Amino acid sequence: MTQRSARIVRELHDEPHIEGSRLTVRYIKERVEGLSLDPQTVADRHNLDVADVYHALAYYYDHPKEMLKVEQRRQARIEESAETAITGPEDL
Repeated sequence: MTQRSARIVRELHDEPHIEGSRLTVRYIKERVEGLSLDPQTVADRHNLDVADVYHALAYYYDHPKEMLKVEQRRQARIEESAETAITGPEDL
């Protein structure tokens, strides 16, 4: 489905995402490059204009330092969560 092309913003998350959605630049990049999905397929699955997918990819590569920091924050949160995870009744 075609909608207006979105801009990349930071209003909902602590990382860049497509305006009017909760889809992050990192998520879009992972779908297209990590899962080898066609940009049109990603757009169709998430009710986006294909231009939004390309804007997200362009943003990812135009802002390498920012995206590296996003990845580092995410990895730190994953590691922190693993340290405090409840694995059984004894952890309650």
